[in-house]
Amino acid sequence: MRFLSRSNVVSSFTIIKGAMIEETYAVFASWNFARSKRENLDRLRRENFIGASSNTWLRDVAWVLNRRFDPDGRDRALVLLARNGCDLDVWKPALLWHITRDEFLLRDFLQNWMFPAFDSGVFRVRPEELHTYLKGIGKRGATTEHAWSEQTIKRVAAGLLKIAGDFGLLRGSAVKEFASYHLPERSFLYLLHAMREEKQSLSSVVTADDWRMFLMRPAEVEHEILRLHQFRKLDYQVAGSLVQLSLPCESAVEYAERMVA
Repeated sequence: MRFLSRSNVVSSFTIIKGAMIEETYAVFASWNFARSKRENLDRLRRENFIGASSNTWLRDVAWVLNRRFDPDGRDRALVLLARNGCDLDVWKPALLWHITRDEFLLRDFLQNWMFPAFDSGVFRVRPEELHTYLKGIGKRGATTEHAWSEQTIKRVAAGLLKIAGDFGLLRGSAVKEFASYHLPERSFLYLLHAMREEKQSLSSVVTADDWRMFLMRPAEVEHEILRLHQFRKLDYQVAGSLVQLSLPCESAVEYAERMVA
């Protein structure tokens, strides 16, 4: 099953269906790299080894995982972590980053709507506050698969806030509040490796917009890097405009293997 990037295509279906954190972890924990993605997902549908409550939900889980992930390619490290029993709290931030590689709307919402609200001191967030943003998503470079009704916009707005809540960025039910979020150290190090592979520029990793998804400002990212440098968990040198960042491993896959060794 060949993976095709749809990174600019907005799917209301995947947002409404939610983060599927536990389901994704369970599927990847049982993933067989010797078989294709189609074969692994066919086994999921056939055996329901995640204990889905209905055939409809099982079908939806398989469809969303097929849409979101490339386990044999860019998402291999994420699967390796689950297969080897990585702690869920450490794994969740990695999952969020991997999901947003092919979820334009979730990535754009977290980076360009939610983080600016957080950074400006907003405390509470209501679903209706997202409606204007969602109606203008096409102007941000996104392609929608079909025109959205008012009801779809309401469901997508609620879905985005629920996903943010599932990852610990927000708390509450109908009205969400920003949570006191802290990115675990091992998750932070994993993301440094993953972003370095994607961006191919060490200086751009430190200032990457991706950190906004974890409610981190550039100064906070650099502070954490300096702390890890102090404890010799990486090497970080700055001389004027020159930045040198040396990480423990050459790739995210290698670091993932070290994390669960």
